[in-house]
Amino acid sequence: MRGHKVTSFDVARRAGVSRAAVSRTFTPNASVSPETREKVIKAAKELGYRVNYLARSLINRRSDFVGVVAAGMDNPFRAMQIEQITKSLVRRNFRPILLPADQGESADHVMNQLLHYNVSGVLVTSDAPPTALCAEFAAAGVPIVLINKADTIPSVDRVISDNAAAGRLAATTLVEAGARRLAVVAAAAPSYTARCRQQAFVSACYSMQVEARVISVAVNDYDHGVAAAERLEGADGVFCVNDYMACGLIDGLRRKGNGAAEAIRVIGHDDIPQAAWSAYELTTIRQPSDLQAEQAINLLVSRMDEPSTPERVETTPVTLVRRRTA
Repeated sequence: MRGHKVTSFDVARRAGVSRAAVSRTFTPNASVSPETREKVIKAAKELGYRVNYLARSLINRRSDFVGVVAAGMDNPFRAMQIEQITKSLVRRNFRPILLPADQGESADHVMNQLLHYNVSGVLVTSDAPPTALCAEFAAAGVPIVLINKADTIPSVDRVISDNAAAGRLAATTLVEAGARRLAVVAAAAPSYTARCRQQAFVSACYSMQVEARVISVAVNDYDHGVAAAERLEGADGVFCVNDYMACGLIDGLRRKGNGAAEAIRVIGHDDIPQAAWSAYELTTIRQPSDLQAEQAINLLVSRMDEPSTPERVETTPVTLVRRRTA
């Protein structure tokens, strides 16, 4: 069939079955006998047939596509998170479309692209599109779940890590390790998670009558962690609101020399793979990206089935992972 675009009709003719049988074979969870499935798969392979899922979505008015919008892709935690989300979507017979959104830039063009794919839903990670744009999509009937974002939007569900517990846990762990002059390193804006962790940390220190100061940086990333190491004069315990920045801070302390890296206890957040490396052995607070992905997709599927359900919030628990740095 050189020069001819193979269709489901061609597959049906080769397999000796109906076109409906071909459609059911390539539809997840559809009823089709093993014998028919085998015939159809064999014919499809022989003809080089591939299902046009985009065309199918236009016909069915609902696709298997789910948009995943993420910013801060340089952060190893984001890579972990996206991997868990996309794997979980595929296990449930959805097809993820990943669209990166740069922090601080308009995400309108990114979100609008999703409409062209007739997506069944959208998952939005922290620091990605603004509230107003998410609200527009929800109003248009596109199910959306926000992960680690603060804003309450009608008909939009959220999954939020227990940031308050994380801040308190970091403070108590440092104090129990003997630190008394504490600092927290966090970006002043726009991260909701960073603000929550910072505020809970400072509040916990205050309740324990322990000194705590805030070292504000522009972005919660490695480079700003390195720079923050120059501003820790007098501190003996530090909480970085993510591991990516904590690794930078540890390397910054090493560059200073004079035993600075050994003199200051450091705790991070997220438990990225690098935290366990022998170069860091970072004590951290684990945010389980696998559980978070399941929570978000459960909410999304539920919203697809029951669009009028009031907005919901689920909290992802955190746990301390103790290593050498605290």
